[in-house]
Amino acid sequence: MKIRAAILLTVGISLSTQVHAEGILDSLKDFFGFGDPQTEMVEQPTVDGLLSALTDNLNVSSEQAKGGLASLLNYAKNNVNPDTFAQLEQQIPGVSSVMGNLPDISDMQQEGLGGLLDMAAQYSESLQAVNDLKKQFEAIGLEPQMIVSYVEQAQAYLDTEEGQQAKQVLMEAFSSLTL
Repeated sequence: MKIRAAILLTVGISLSTQVHAEGILDSLKDFFGFGDPQTEMVEQPTVDGLLSALTDNLNVSSEQAKGGLASLLNYAKNNVNPDTFAQLEQQIPGVSSVMGNLPDISDMQQEGLGGLLDMAAQYSESLQAVNDLKKQFEAIGLEPQMIVSYVEQAQAYLDTEEGQQAKQVLMEAFSSLTL
């Protein structure tokens, strides 16, 4: 009986394609339950990963990706409570560092409809926040319509088990955004 089990084990191992990749000793360890437990690597969302998604999927430069992401994060920071944004910073490493890429809009003045929006924004904080976001995108050479694309890419990137909490924070911040 023991000989039969040994022969079956040997034949099974020799026919296994895994043997060639791992070696006979590793296969025997796994067979008898002494191998290393296989753990799935869970990848936490990062700012670098999000920036890569933006540049790869939206055909924007690295600087535009950083400036646009900083603008979105700044909008989120100003539209959720500080504790909620602090959670976002913990869930996506690198948020603080990318905020340094926020486009400067202090000297931007607009004419026409943009000028009217500037005047109206003086009387409404939410309108001011949307107007600033629009100007920040324009400052890095992007059309305001790209804001929606950035939000959609952030949603798609964070649409993982690990990114759900961060996605919820961003969606809370952008729930009232209308362009």
